[in-house]
Amino acid sequence: MSKKALIVSGGWDGHHPVQLAELFQRILTEDGFTVERADTLDAFKDEAKVRSFDLVIPNWTMGKITTEQANGVIAAVQAGVGIAGCHGGMGDAFRENTEWQFMTGGQFVSHPGNDGTEYAVKIAPSRSVITEGISDFKVKSEQYYMHVDPAVKVLAYTPFPVADGPHVGNGQVDMPVIWTKVFGKGRVFYNSIGHHESLLATEPCATIMRRGFAWAAR
Repeated sequence: MSKKALIVSGGWDGHHPVQLAELFQRILTEDGFTVERADTLDAFKDEAKVRSFDLVIPNWTMGKITTEQANGVIAAVQAGVGIAGCHGGMGDAFRENTEWQFMTGGQFVSHPGNDGTEYAVKIAPSRSVITEGISDFKVKSEQYYMHVDPAVKVLAYTPFPVADGPHVGNGQVDMPVIWTKVFGKGRVFYNSIGHHESLLATEPCATIMRRGFAWAAR
């Protein structure tokens, strides 16, 4: 019996939610998932239906989520449904909902240098099937500065500062880029890379997302 995944897309168009959903659907289908897509947050309201999926992929930058919509998916993850996503679609969604941030493990706050910043992604010592065999690499995109749950297992990080900004006087910090955690019985995977879907389609980003999906869906 194949695994089932739900991709819910929308929010700010600058992160190309439709194109990213198509990329994720291709990756999941190649790995044997049955994929359902939705373009409304009402897809989260029916907790019983959400719990019928093995994996939920939120793909919704910014926007607002109602309590009813949020409660459905949050309860489903606590019950054991996996959740996985990237960049603003999961880490900069629903800025006013702190329970969402509690579940996902972090919140975007800035990207000094904006798009086109070249930065290093360094694989952390933590052993994981998601990053096994992958070496440090560089990307040219938005370098996300995030507020992060100290309970996450960091799989990759990026050194700040690269671009100028109000953070520079604090000296070097290693900012988590890829992490996992649990929320109740559910597994959570997040990758802050992904301003454009074309970057996530390249290696090693595509492999990291593929493995992250599989890990979160058990």
